Amino acid sequence: MFEENIRKNRSVVSNWMKYAQWEQTQEEYDRARSIYECAFDVDHRCITLWLKYAEMEMKNKQINHARNIWDRAVTLLPRINQFWFKYAYMEEMLGNIPNEVDKAQSIYERFILVHSETKNWICYARFEESQGFIDNARNIFERATEFFGDEGLDEKLYMAFAQFEESCQEYERSHTIFKYALDKIPKPRAVDLFKAYTHFEKKYGDRIGNEDAVINKRKFQYEDKVKDPSNYDAWFDYIRLLESNASLESTRDLYERAIANVPPLQEKTYWQRYIYLWINYALYEELIANDIDRTREVYKSCVNIVPHTRFTFAKVWLLYAQFEIRQKELATARKVLGTAIGKCPKRKLFKGYIELELQLLEFDRFRKIYAKYLEYDPGNSITWIKYAELEAILGLGRCGSLPSHLSLGYQATFYGHA
Repeated sequence: MFEENIRKNRSVVSNWMKYAQWEQTQEEYDRARSIYECAFDVDHRCITLWLKYAEMEMKNKQINHARNIWDRAVTLLPRINQFWFKYAYMEEMLGNIPNEVDKAQSIYERFILVHSETKNWICYARFEESQGFIDNARNIFERATEFFGDEGLDEKLYMAFAQFEESCQEYERSHTIFKYALDKIPKPRAVDLFKAYTHFEKKYGDRIGNEDAVINKRKFQYEDKVKDPSNYDAWFDYIRLLESNASLESTRDLYERAIANVPPLQEKTYWQRYIYLWINYALYEELIANDIDRTREVYKSCVNIVPHTRFTFAKVWLLYAQFEIRQKELATARKVLGTAIGKCPKRKLFKGYIELELQLLEFDRFRKIYAKYLEYDPGNSITWIKYAELEAILGLGRCGSLPSHLSLGYQATFYGHA
C-alpha cells in the first residue's frame, strides 16, 4: 500500500514519512533509513523529514547516525534555527559521556557564526554556565559585547550578562555592566534594563555602598593580573574600572601603559585584542575627554605601529577617517583612506571609501576609487555587478568612465558569462 501511494504521488513527502514510520514500528530500521534517504531525493528542504529521521535514530540510541543526520541538516539548511538547537541539545544531554560537551561547544560556535542574534549568544553562555564552566560563560558574554559593539547594543544581552555575574556573586561586576549599558543604550530602548538595575540596587545596594573600598580592592586585583602584560582582557577590565571611577589623567596613564605592551610577534592573531586598546583609547579621548588633538594623535600612533606589510586592520583606518569627517576635515579623511589603500588595500577599505564618496554625491571620485578597486580585485564578479548596479541607480548605466582595460574586463565579466 505504501509503495503504491508513492508510485502514484512520488512528490508527496508525507507518503514517504508514513512508509518510513511504519517500517520503524516493524523494527526494520535499515529499510526506514533507506526510505528517508530516498525521500531526501524528492525534497531535501523538508524540515519535518529531517526531524523525523533524526528522532528515529535518537529514540533507538543510534547517536552516531543521529549526529550524522544533524550535521548534514545544518550544512544543507544552515538558516533553520531548530536544527542547531536540536543538535546542540542532543550533545548537551550526552554530557556525561567523554568529549560530548566539547562537541556541543563546537556546535554552538558554528551556530553563532551562522545565526549571530543576541539570543543565541545568551543561549551559548547559559549552556556553559549549566556545565559549570563559569569562565567560559563570562568569555562568551564578553565576546558577544565586543561582536555587537556600540552600534548593536542590546539590553537583553547586558541584562543576561549582569544577571550572570550576580548569580556568580560578582556584584561589583554586575553593577559595572548595568551602569555601562545604561550609559550607552538610549533610554527608550532600555526600559527593562533599568527595571532590572533598580531591582539589583534594592537587593545589593548596601554591599556596594562603600565604593572607594571596592574600587581600591579591584585596582589591586587588576594590578596583579596585568603583571602578565599580554593579558589584554585584564587591561580592558582595569581601564573600564578607571573610566567609571577615576580622573581623566589616571585613565589616560593606564591606557598608555596598556598600549605600550605591543605583541612580540607580527601575526594578526596576536594583535586582534591589542588593537582594541587603541580603538577604545581614541574613542575615550574623543567622546569622554573631548580632546580632538589627542584623539588625532592616538589614531596616528595606532596606524604607525601596525606592521602593514604583514597585515592591517581596516576598522582602524575607517574609524580614523570617520573621526576626521566628524571634525569636518574631509580632505584629511580622504588622505587617510588613500594612504590606507596605498599601503594595504583591502575590500573593506575600498567599500568604506566608496560609500563615503557616494554619501557626499562625489560621483567622479566614486568612479576613480571603484576603478582602483576593480584593478585590485578584477576577478571578483560581485564587485563588477555592484558597480553596474550603482551606475544604473545613478542613471548612467555605462562603463565608458572606466579605463579601457577595465572596461574590457567589465564586458568580459558580463558577456562572458551570458
